[in-house]
Amino acid sequence: MKNVLVVDDEMVLRMLIVDSLEDLDCTVDEAENGMEAIKKINETNYDVMILDYMMPELTGIELLGEIDSDRIKETYVLMLTAKTQEKDQVQAKEAGVDYFMKKPFSPMELYQIVEELIND
Repeated sequence: MKNVLVVDDEMVLRMLIVDSLEDLDCTVDEAENGMEAIKKINETNYDVMILDYMMPELTGIELLGEIDSDRIKETYVLMLTAKTQEKDQVQAKEAGVDYFMKKPFSPMELYQIVEELIND
């Protein structure tokens, strides 16, 4: 079974994402901040990570910098954010983000992207 990690400091948004992915054949874990995400990443190999850009303690970009690159080399990273400037997208790509989705987002589009990634 595939593993997905959702990292966002907003509980309601995490619930929406988890609910959006419930029909996929995967396990979905949640973390409310970057520090909690690091603990989960060290315990589980994730196929897909959905990260918020702006979070307390560690931003999504900082989180990627804190993770051993070997630990996530086979992990697709999707950044879900309200930060939509070109420089933010460039910075995200440089940090290892594979997909960049703007908030507000379409739950159906998110489902389709994650489905494609876990079936890759």
